[in-house]
Amino acid sequence: MLVVVSDTHAREESKLQGRTAEAVREADLVIHAGDFYREPVFDAFQSAAGSLRAVYGNNDDAAIRDRVPEVRTVEYAGVRFAVTHRHRSGDTGLVMLGRGRDADAVICGHSHRPRFDDSGGLPILNPGSHAQPRGNRPAHAELTPSDDEAGSLDGRLVTPAGETFETFQVAGGNAE
Repeated sequence: MLVVVSDTHAREESKLQGRTAEAVREADLVIHAGDFYREPVFDAFQSAAGSLRAVYGNNDDAAIRDRVPEVRTVEYAGVRFAVTHRHRSGDTGLVMLGRGRDADAVICGHSHRPRFDDSGGLPILNPGSHAQPRGNRPAHAELTPSDDEAGSLDGRLVTPAGETFETFQVAGGNAE
């Protein structure tokens, strides 16, 4: 399972609770789309996750920026993701970033609003924030290889209480 989190905004701990904590511990791979805030939070995620791929966000301190990139490409189960915290040109910029990296989808954070949008040129996944939802539903994303279609992932947006409130699918293919 691939788990995607973002926008923790904490000083000392991961603020992982409930299903979000379980998912991070169970995941084959965890992607954090930026704004850990302080380095001890990054370290807590590294300890909790078996494998962590992260980018820094606009609120991350210099110690985090020294350890992870602003943008990266991550592959999981045949699906290629461009990962960044935000893009100044909004969804259009995110799609252009993804295309430039031959990605099948883009993962971002920043807004604290969980969403999956496949209405544009490439699907965009924002897991929201499990710890600082700022008026939105607290959430993370879980993606597993699809039983129906090879090279695709079945995804869901999930609250820390374990409630699934949106399901989606991401197809691979651009990475080949």
